[in-house]
Amino acid sequence: MRPPRVLAVAGSDSGGGAGIQADLKTMLALGVHGMSVVTAVTAQNSTGVHGYWELPPEAVDAQLAAVLDDIGVDAVKTGMLASPDLVVVTAKRLRDVEAPLVVDPVCVSKHGDPLLVDSAVEAIADHLLPIATVVTPNLPEVTRLTGVVVEDSDGQRKAAEALLALGPRWVLVKGGHLPVGDALDLLTDGDQVIELTAERLDTTHTHGTGCTLASAIASYLALGRSVPESVRGAKDYVTGAIAAGFPLGAGIGPVDHGWRHR
Repeated sequence: MRPPRVLAVAGSDSGGGAGIQADLKTMLALGVHGMSVVTAVTAQNSTGVHGYWELPPEAVDAQLAAVLDDIGVDAVKTGMLASPDLVVVTAKRLRDVEAPLVVDPVCVSKHGDPLLVDSAVEAIADHLLPIATVVTPNLPEVTRLTGVVVEDSDGQRKAAEALLALGPRWVLVKGGHLPVGDALDLLTDGDQVIELTAERLDTTHTHGTGCTLASAIASYLALGRSVPESVRGAKDYVTGAIAAGFPLGAGIGPVDHGWRHR
């Protein structure tokens, strides 16, 4: 039998810990067939992003058409889109796709390197969030999308309201950047408000967490779970991957996508 099909539209991480590489590893670990549309190529390792090059919009559009027209999808996840042109091309292709869409509005790398220009942030808000099933920003990304600065759980709720006003069906405001306490994530569709907590792990090896979480959510959605079930399952999977993260190179090591199979 054919496994569920999940498409990742994102940048390539030459270090293998985030981006398309993390997406495909996550999808394999969770039992779905992963496919990829590469939007940009990064020169990246454990110490940072040393350069990135966008693909032409027509190259991204051709990849999308090739997958969507022939293979089809049961869920889609978007990550690094780099420029407003790439955001618009992607949104145009995905607008009529009935499968759930998980938007990870990647703005900066784990090392603080910018991966999205301001005009692309505006394009995500205008073109991609209105068709998203779930959007999964961390706190710096929330601020870039809405202007809301989050410093506590009350701020997460205000940020979620601001994000819902942009059109997604569900918002997951990740709390990993909160200064104290457990890792608290807030999931809401405006009616249901669900708080998801996990122990804050004492590790620096967290490269790829955002990409992995969004891909895990998309994978579980493709497997037929509801949004709350998918987010809970994804958070459990990512927590285990962080706990099993390992050193690699001279900087921040990656999470372990294959931790359940060790």
